[in-house]
Amino acid sequence: MDAFLTTAQQVAIMLILIMLGFLLAKIKIFNDDGVKSMTNMVLYFVTPCVIIKSFIREFDVNTLKDIGLSFAGALGAHIIYIITAHLIIRDKTYSRKCVLQYSIVFANCGYMALPLLEAILGNDGVLYATSFIAIFNLIAWSYGIVLISGDKKYMSPKKMLINPGMIAIAIGFVLFFCSVSQEKIPAVIYKPIEHLSFLNTPLPMTIIGYHLSKADFKKIFTDIWALLSIAIRLIVMPAVVLGVLYLCGMRGTMLIASVVCAAAPVAANTTMFASKYNQDTELSVNMVSLSTVISVVTIPVIVALTQLVA
Repeated sequence: MDAFLTTAQQVAIMLILIMLGFLLAKIKIFNDDGVKSMTNMVLYFVTPCVIIKSFIREFDVNTLKDIGLSFAGALGAHIIYIITAHLIIRDKTYSRKCVLQYSIVFANCGYMALPLLEAILGNDGVLYATSFIAIFNLIAWSYGIVLISGDKKYMSPKKMLINPGMIAIAIGFVLFFCSVSQEKIPAVIYKPIEHLSFLNTPLPMTIIGYHLSKADFKKIFTDIWALLSIAIRLIVMPAVVLGVLYLCGMRGTMLIASVVCAAAPVAANTTMFASKYNQDTELSVNMVSLSTVISVVTIPVIVALTQLVA
């Protein structure tokens, strides 16, 4: 119960920030251009700072082994996601089917999982979550592009490796291997990184709130395939990941971080890719929005259950 209440409190804080973004959109303080600029700031500066900050610590062989296990767990989880999505989703319209399958495979582990993990587990939780973010980026810019576009020519190895998340992880590993702790970094360098990382909760949550204001919940509640996809993303997938990783011997903070990433709602870039490749953008907005709202309830339950066995 303590674990549930702690997580629920953090999710409630995030929900208030989401509602703020929703309100700012409704009273026209937020607009598309402003939110796009905020999104770019989070993508290119805030999230990378959170990742880099988590790697600023003394080198430890055991931690390195745990990171390696997290990478293996994240890769295994995404393989399960892909197989499940292709086996279950049978919508006859490709523009819908690709969005539904993408929604099952890709979770919002950056916007939703990172702020939550930083709040309940600190830097250690963020450190292990970087494995999911790395695998997410690699698969999103390869398989994900092919899935949404329906054409292999759009797959870009360059984008797989050269993007804000992967660059931040690479910098982080260099700092970790060089055993660069906070005490070894001048305050004039460390403090800007720290201050930018503090924005990782308020900015993404208000951005999500803005997108919520655009959603058509009446329409999605009559869409059986969409509701099934959301249930798989929020309930089935984290339960499967918890079971598989537990049986593989993963425990503690590493297990909790992995399951929180798996329990995150539909990835925000579902809409970005759907729009770019002329697929069902309205469906993608509704999927991201509704799954985010429902995750406010599902994530605390899943995290509490994970903490019981971790």
